[in-house]
Amino acid sequence: MTLARRLAAPSPGWTTAADAIVVGSGVAGLTAALRLRTRVPRVLLVTKGPLSSGSTVWAQGGIAAALDPEDSPAAHLHDTLVAGVGLCDRAAVEVLVTEGPDRVRELMALGARFDTGPGGEISLTREGGHRADRIAHAGGDATGAEISRALVAQLEAVRNDPGIEVLEQALVLDLLTAAPDSDGRPGRVCGVTLHVIGEGTRDGVGAALAPAVILATGGIGQVYPSSTNPREATGDGMAAALRAGAAVADVEFVQFHPTVLWLGSGVKGQLTLVSEAVRGEGAILLDTDGLRFMPEVHEMAELAPRDVVAHAIVRRMAETGSDHVFLDARHLGADFLRRRFPTIDESLRAEGIDLTTDLVPVAPAQHYHSGGVLTDLAGRSTLTGLYAAGEAACTGVHGANRLASNSLLEGLVYAHRAADEVAARIVAGDLVADEPVERGGAPALVAAPARHRIQRIAASGPGVIRRAEGLEQARERLAALPTRADLAPGVEATPQVAEWETTNLHQVATLLTETALRRTESRGGHYREDHPERDEAWRLRQVVTLTPEGDLDIAPAPVA
Repeated sequence: MTLARRLAAPSPGWTTAADAIVVGSGVAGLTAALRLRTRVPRVLLVTKGPLSSGSTVWAQGGIAAALDPEDSPAAHLHDTLVAGVGLCDRAAVEVLVTEGPDRVRELMALGARFDTGPGGEISLTREGGHRADRIAHAGGDATGAEISRALVAQLEAVRNDPGIEVLEQALVLDLLTAAPDSDGRPGRVCGVTLHVIGEGTRDGVGAALAPAVILATGGIGQVYPSSTNPREATGDGMAAALRAGAAVADVEFVQFHPTVLWLGSGVKGQLTLVSEAVRGEGAILLDTDGLRFMPEVHEMAELAPRDVVAHAIVRRMAETGSDHVFLDARHLGADFLRRRFPTIDESLRAEGIDLTTDLVPVAPAQHYHSGGVLTDLAGRSTLTGLYAAGEAACTGVHGANRLASNSLLEGLVYAHRAADEVAARIVAGDLVADEPVERGGAPALVAAPARHRIQRIAASGPGVIRRAEGLEQARERLAALPTRADLAPGVEATPQVAEWETTNLHQVATLLTETALRRTESRGGHYREDHPERDEAWRLRQVVTLTPEGDLDIAPAPVA
C-alpha cells in the first residue's frame, strides 16, 4: 500500500528559528540538548509532554557498562553480539561498549546517584544475556527516574539561558524539507512543524526552522494494545522521518518483555513491568502447574536473552492452556526484595499482590523497538540535517534483539556523538539554513477511534508469534482503513493530536507488518511460527524508504 508523505494539518501560524532542534526529553534528548547548548548559539528542545516525561523515567533495571575492573568492553561486546543474533553492526557496538563507561561517569558527575556498596563502589548486578555483573542501578529499581531527574535538573538550571528554549506539551508533526535534489532525492531537513498545547503566543501549529534536527522521540509501544511504554510512545519520530524520505531499518524486530504484570485479557494501555533484574537476583518462572521450565530451554535458564524467555513463556502458555505464567521471588526474602525493588513492590501492592509472599502472574508485552531511523556512528540519518538517537534510532547496536540495559547506555553514547557532530558541522558551515517546500501528494489523517483497531491488528499480525496468514490479514485490514478521515462522509475527524498520533500508529503498523511478512525466518525479536528456524540467507537488514509516490521501498542490506 502507499503511505502519505505528510500529515493533514493547518498551515503554521507562527515561526521560530534555532541552530539545532532536539525532539524528545528522555535520556537521549536531554543529553543532546545539554551538550549542544554550549556549542551552538541557539538550541530548541521540543517535548511532547512535560520535560520529565518520556520512556527513560520508566526504566527500572539499570544501565549496562563495563565499570568493574574484572569486566571489560570486550566481554560486553561479546554479550551484545550474542543477543543481537548476527545482525548487530559490530563497529556500532564497539563504540557503545568502549565509550559507555566514560559516559556513565559523566552522568554521575552531573549528579546522577547510583546505588553503592559498603565501600562506596557502584553496586553492579546481572540481567539476562550478561555473563558478568555490569548493571548499575539507582534506587533499587528506579534507575531511569534517577537519570531523568539528574538531567532535568541540569536543564532546569539553564532554562533561562537565551541560548536554549524548551517547548513542552508540543507534538512534532512533520519534518520540513528543502527542494529535492536534481536527481529527485529528498531535500535536506530544515526544521519541523509542531502543535503546541497550552497558553502563550505559541499555541496551535507552528514552524521551527533549523539546519539540524535530532529526533529522540522514543519508541512505538502504543501500536500494541499492551505495552510497558508510556502513552506518548506513538512512533512519531520514525513516522515523520519516513514521510520526509529518510531510511528506517530493522523495523520488524520488536522486543516483548517476558515478565509484565498480567491482570486479565481486557487490560489496556501502559502495563506494570516486573524488571528483568528480579530474575537477575534469582527469581524463577513457573507455569500454571507450578513447574519450572526455563532450565530445559536455555543454558542460562531465566537469564537467557529476552526473546528466548518471551517465546518460551508463550509456548508454555499454549501447552498449559493458560494466558500467563508465574514469577516466583518468594525465596529471596522480604527484606531483600523490598530494599532492592521498592518501586516494583509498591506497584504490585497497589494491585493486591505481595512480591514477598505471592506468585506474580506475568506474560510478555511489547517493551522495546530495536528498529528506527537508520543512522551511522555519528547519529546521521540518510537525510542531510537529520539525526536520531535513543530508541527512535537504529544505530545497529541491538541487531535483532536488545541486550538488557543497553538502551539507556545507547541513548547516552549516541546522543553525545550526534550533538558533537551537529555542532562541528554547524561551525564548519556544512549545515546551513534552507527554505522548506511542501512535499507532494495527498496528506493523511486517520480517525482517532481507529487506534484500538490498529492495536488489535498489530497484536494479531506482527505480534509476539507471527504467521504468514496473520500478517497478510493484517496488511489487508490496515490498507482498508480510511487515511483521509477528515474528508470521509459521516466520520468525525479533524486535524488534532489524537488523529495525528493515530495516523503515525497506522504507518508504523504498516511498516511492521510488511517487514515481518518478508522476513521468512525467526531471529531475535522476530518469531515466525511458520518459519521457526534461523536462516543465514536472512543475515541481512531490511532498509525501508518511501518513494516520492508514497510506495514502500524495502531493500535488503548486508550487516556491517
